[in-house]
Amino acid sequence: MTTALMTPNSMNMPAVGGDLNGYFSRIADIPVLSAEEERDLAVKLNENNDLEAARRLIMSQLRFVVHIARGYNGYGLPLADLVQEGNIGLMKAVKRFDPTVGVRLISFAVHWIKAEIHEYVIRNWRIVKIATTKAQRKLFFRLRSSKKRLGWFNNAEVDAVANDLGVTPSQVLEMERRLASQDASFDGFQDDEDNLSPAPAQYLKQENADPAALLEAEDTESNEHARLGDAMAGLDERSRDIVTRRWLNEDKATLQDLASEYDVSAERIRQIEKNAMLKMRKAMAT
Repeated sequence: MTTALMTPNSMNMPAVGGDLNGYFSRIADIPVLSAEEERDLAVKLNENNDLEAARRLIMSQLRFVVHIARGYNGYGLPLADLVQEGNIGLMKAVKRFDPTVGVRLISFAVHWIKAEIHEYVIRNWRIVKIATTKAQRKLFFRLRSSKKRLGWFNNAEVDAVANDLGVTPSQVLEMERRLASQDASFDGFQDDEDNLSPAPAQYLKQENADPAALLEAEDTESNEHARLGDAMAGLDERSRDIVTRRWLNEDKATLQDLASEYDVSAERIRQIEKNAMLKMRKAMAT
């Protein structure tokens, strides 16, 4: 399989542009492959360099790339760029996917997708983000230069740097840890030494941890929580309070507790609760 085959243009993939909602809508309509379909396509790709098989494998996983990319929104980088980098990682994974291993494509590809996004974040996210002024940035770059010559700071040095930069000591310590850390290769090193840590590519799969199944369960739970919140918002204040304290709070209130508080009978509280639950079920069903 040649590298030229595995490019966004040759794959005829939807473009990740400014209209992200349009992109999300297009990929949401792409059907998810069954395990058997996925395996058959991977065999065609491996044995015949079938470009159409590669395209179908990639297209079926684009929605998972978006889900993974959303997890990196906190770095302040454009979501479209994160998705695009994740798509590149997905194509690399498809190129290397072995259908004889017996795992789903997304279980293998998730590591490549994250690795590509990680590399993009490292290239583009400023390590001096917490230093907001030009003077602070200059001082922070001086700190990074000093770390090439000095060991770990003691408490007095941490306090002095924090005071110079106008940040907290904990932020200085966090940045010191970042400056001292090293990137790890996804594939590991081509070395015969036994004392090297296993590379991510060598990790064994975890049983009952298929990312596709986990993602589906997470999306379902998130959707149900959102629908529950909308249904609760449609209740009047008293009904919402009764349902919350009867069903959602850790220390659940009794009918008599609420009856005493609202100065009505316990039966009236039960009726309000019943009507509220019926209204919520109707709202969630629609």
